[in-house]
Amino acid sequence: MADTAAKKSEKPKNPEKKPERKADHRSGKRPRRRLGRPPVWWPLPACAVLGLAAGGAYGVLKAPEYAATSYVVAVPDDTTEPATALGFAQAYARIATSSSTLAYAQPRAGITARELRTHVRAETSPESPMIAITGTSKSPAEAADIANAVADALSLSSNQAAKNTGVQLLLFNQAVAPTDPASPSAAISGAVGLCAGGLLGGLWLLARPGRARRPEEVAAAPAAGPVADPVAEHVAEEYATLPAQGEPASAKEKESVR
Repeated sequence: MADTAAKKSEKPKNPEKKPERKADHRSGKRPRRRLGRPPVWWPLPACAVLGLAAGGAYGVLKAPEYAATSYVVAVPDDTTEPATALGFAQAYARIATSSSTLAYAQPRAGITARELRTHVRAETSPESPMIAITGTSKSPAEAADIANAVADALSLSSNQAAKNTGVQLLLFNQAVAPTDPASPSAAISGAVGLCAGGLLGGLWLLARPGRARRPEEVAAAPAAGPVADPVAEHVAEEYATLPAQGEPASAKEKESVR
């Protein structure tokens, strides 16, 4: 009995090791890859996309604007040369948006003279005695009324002095309410915004500061030691040969001094 108890108490000297289970790479989580830095030209597409979005939103949200044009022509009388009528047409185009003309046109246009000034413009050609008066508004009918009111007011004020100038303004064509808006559509606004954004992105790339070096590039770059200067080394050698302060000079140095 004692022998059996002693055998049980004894432990095996070389116990068999259990085979270790290899870790399955498929069961573990994959290490996350570090995202690299964006390319240096990233502002160009980013600005282009922002410009496209801003231009498209402007074209969609802004109310459409209509434009109507009325034409008046300067006609000389029998005693006036045609070139004189051309010069008066240029002068009348400049006073078409003056305060006196807009005061005549304000009752028919139905808006104040201050608002009328911002909704009308006059244009003429140096080769033709015709004046184009354009009215703009969010309403097609109101745009036509503004153009016709200013054209009539300009003709009335100029014809009062026709006896002295020899030139008379006649209504050539009245403005009609337009059917299509004159303001750009959402597609055109988006295209303009895209071009503007791309241009700003390109300018930013040209004007940006120098690119900073990455840490791995700094580590891979060889360490640059101090650059040897032959002149500085020669001066240092001559300075080393001089005696220190308080040390007696040698006999040869004294002779050389003499």
